[in-house]
Amino acid sequence: MSPRLTLLPLLALVASVLALPAAADAPKSEIPEQFIPVQSSFDYVRRQVMIPMRDGVKLDTVLYIPKGVTHAPILLTRTPYGAEDRFGAEKAHVEALIGSGDVGDELVGEDGYIRVIEDIRGKYGSEGDYLMNRPLKGPLNGSEVDHSTDTWDTIDWLVKNVPESNGRVGIIGISYDGFTALMALFHPHPALKAAVPINAMVDGWMGDDWFHKGAFRTDSLDYYYMQETSRRSEHEWWSDRYDSYDALLAAGSIGALAESRGLGQTGFWPKVAAHPAYDSFWQDQAIDKLLAKEPPVSVPTMLVHSLWDQEDIYGNIAVWKAVKPRDTASNVHLVIGPWFHHQQRLDGSAIGAIRFGSDTAQYFRREILRPFLDRYLKEGESATTTPAVTAYETGTNRWERLDAWPQGCPTGCRIETTPIYLAPAGRLGFEKPATANPGYESYVSDPAKPVPFLPRPIHLAGEAGEERWQSWLLSDQRDAASRPDVLSFATEPLRESVKIAGEPVATIMASTSGTDGDFVVKLIDVYPDQMGRQPELGGYQLMVSADILRGRYRESFSNPKPIDAGEKLPYTIALPTVNHVFLPGHRIMVQVQSSWFPLYDMNPQTYVDNIFFAKPADYRKAEIHVFDDGGSFVELPAVKGGKP
Repeated sequence: MSPRLTLLPLLALVASVLALPAAADAPKSEIPEQFIPVQSSFDYVRRQVMIPMRDGVKLDTVLYIPKGVTHAPILLTRTPYGAEDRFGAEKAHVEALIGSGDVGDELVGEDGYIRVIEDIRGKYGSEGDYLMNRPLKGPLNGSEVDHSTDTWDTIDWLVKNVPESNGRVGIIGISYDGFTALMALFHPHPALKAAVPINAMVDGWMGDDWFHKGAFRTDSLDYYYMQETSRRSEHEWWSDRYDSYDALLAAGSIGALAESRGLGQTGFWPKVAAHPAYDSFWQDQAIDKLLAKEPPVSVPTMLVHSLWDQEDIYGNIAVWKAVKPRDTASNVHLVIGPWFHHQQRLDGSAIGAIRFGSDTAQYFRREILRPFLDRYLKEGESATTTPAVTAYETGTNRWERLDAWPQGCPTGCRIETTPIYLAPAGRLGFEKPATANPGYESYVSDPAKPVPFLPRPIHLAGEAGEERWQSWLLSDQRDAASRPDVLSFATEPLRESVKIAGEPVATIMASTSGTDGDFVVKLIDVYPDQMGRQPELGGYQLMVSADILRGRYRESFSNPKPIDAGEKLPYTIALPTVNHVFLPGHRIMVQVQSSWFPLYDMNPQTYVDNIFFAKPADYRKAEIHVFDDGGSFVELPAVKGGKP
């Protein structure tokens, strides 16, 4: 065989091997190590920076700057709720950001403001340690930093590093963000020219989020869980029951419930549990008390209060009372609106079934807030005057411009403290009743069957649950009135309007067979039996103002003591601010009860040192006598003269 013929198969084999494709490299990820969004068509610029504080900690801060602006004012919000995600997904137009965050956001699109959102230290993208409502430097904070210093350092960086700005900064925020806005008023930066604290957390024991006059708000545990179990608030409170009424009853004491969720691992709950009374722990961080010790407020400030704030109904009015008497420069202004907590940023036409005839929140944003901010933050703006007080009058549904608060009308009227008395047979009247036998109404308060604050089932999760929570202070009280452990006292239908403006104060003369107990007082506007335009409101019982007092604190909030069982004693409860007109044909009602569950924890009605750790055997029925012989009354801040 020819050697050539022998080589042919070998050559063919080599050729076929050489023709095979080379072995492929391992595939690379199709996601780049760093993606740079192309946003050249956007009409604003988004910047995210880490601003250094004086102790070296850096705070995650997001800026939204409309393209082309120069000499623009800066509007700052400092939040524990996530600056990076405040506006959600990327949007091409700045107007698309409006409504997703705070009340000031629309100023970015319509008025050329620079919007800045910053994570407070210890939360989300910011460095450092988190403390709930971090106190000012002092007895409760031995460090050299607090929200006041962090705000100062943030503003200082902004005015030096944002060339588009005019060097003027305003701070605005709702709830916790309202608290941080208030903290900016302590030793403020010279560039801080305006502050708008809305529904601010001021005093967590006296009447804001955690307690009301000693009674613990059970949903506080949900908040502690969300805020303090992780930096990014990833963990959600859980329950094994649909109805929170059942869940809280089954849990027993608040301490047992907190332990079952592991809250002892966090920092704030153990502090709360160790301080059930109004001791120095609470007093030394009450913002109204602290501001009262400071020089007069030097920054133009608009305090914004909601009449039906289900979370922070106490704080801004308390701040107003603390700082306004020394406000010789007229820097402090008050706005009172018909809203639930944070409704100022939403539609303000109604709450539940109660309609106001116009979008009151939009009116606030456009006609009250915007001129105030423009005046102090923009260059060359006319000196638009902001009245000392702008208050919405419920019942008649109208805005008032006032010189002071409380003040019943712009001119020609006065406020007179006018008692309205609980009388026998469920009557209520302005004449003191004659003594009668037995001189009291009675009910049994049973810790196993407390009065629900909403009709059951009480399930506040999801959108429907959120709506119930937002509107519950305006919910129809007829369900409660039908219970045997709720007393109702009502006037005859009114022949003339009755206007009240200020804080009603209830004095309930009562006795209990227990050694502790709670008293809830509700001031109610009862609608006529038939309503033409809204027939579903016929007979509606609208809470105008209501609150709770834990009996052990009836003499002193800081020094609790047992109640003398069977003794006739006064229980005085200051109710939240009102600006309301009871119209002709309506009736005024007062309801009294001894539980409001599960909004507030159940009092065992047996005195124990710390109710958070009450044992099952401590929870006992109590017979309550409420005296209607002239000793129980509500002092109404009644407006006399002028026109309501």
